[in-house]
Amino acid sequence: MTPTGGANPDLPRLPRGLIDEAVAKALAEDLGLAGDITTDATVKAAATAIAVIAARKDGVVSGLALAEAAFRALDDGITFNPHVRDGAAVMPGTKIASISGSARAILTAERVALNFMGRMSGIATLTRAYVDSVAGTRAVIVDTRKTTPGLRAFEKYAVRCGGGGNHRTGLFDAILIKDNHIVAAGGAAQAVKAARAHAGHMVKVEVEVDTLDQLREVLAHGADAVLLDNMSLDELRQAVAINDGRVLLEASGGVSLDTVRAIAETGVDLISVGALTHSAPVLDLGIDFESAQR
Repeated sequence: MTPTGGANPDLPRLPRGLIDEAVAKALAEDLGLAGDITTDATVKAAATAIAVIAARKDGVVSGLALAEAAFRALDDGITFNPHVRDGAAVMPGTKIASISGSARAILTAERVALNFMGRMSGIATLTRAYVDSVAGTRAVIVDTRKTTPGLRAFEKYAVRCGGGGNHRTGLFDAILIKDNHIVAAGGAAQAVKAARAHAGHMVKVEVEVDTLDQLREVLAHGADAVLLDNMSLDELRQAVAINDGRVLLEASGGVSLDTVRAIAETGVDLISVGALTHSAPVLDLGIDFESAQR
């Protein structure tokens, strides 16, 4: 059965294959060779229950499809009824979803479902805080490749749930020439020229610079975007003036909730924040039984 997962039409759709693979690995890790020996010993096979996933802290929901898939992987007869959509803001006590069916399946899948949802909702919650901090400016908050191995698609989806945007997905879908590439290529101009010769017309080329002179150089050689690395606020303002709207400017480095507003007010187009995925605290969610029948 295809997970409904509180689908939000304004968000990208997570591929079913990725969901199933991730959930299967997580359940296999938890169940090992013997299965859920606690539940099997204490709960009858025919027992049923109604349970609720609820928020225990303020946050933004993400990962409903993975939670649903975890329960249904153990019993396709499970009913999963989301009360909110991914991207919804919730308060402590908000009922996020109801689950009914096999008590064993609910108990056994509980931790896997909460691990996915807690991690993804934590990312969405932190992203929303950054997005709210730059409201009214032109800046878009974007993520990085500093993600948990194997979970990048879900973590980048969670950033979208929080109102942020996605930087490149991996090394394969955009060219980002960084300082070490420039050294190895013999200079910024040489690196941009080589990238243009190698890439197809659909591939964007972004170059990382850390001085205004480097910015002028790469602008003259056809970059599509420039990453301004660890520049001061004054340098960022000068970079915006030098660029004069020609390419997208991305600010990176030294970004926190305390600094992001001032960075946005310099006029840059994008602000990349590694903390969205590498430092977001897990959102506290819980599953409680409302009733059970033995």
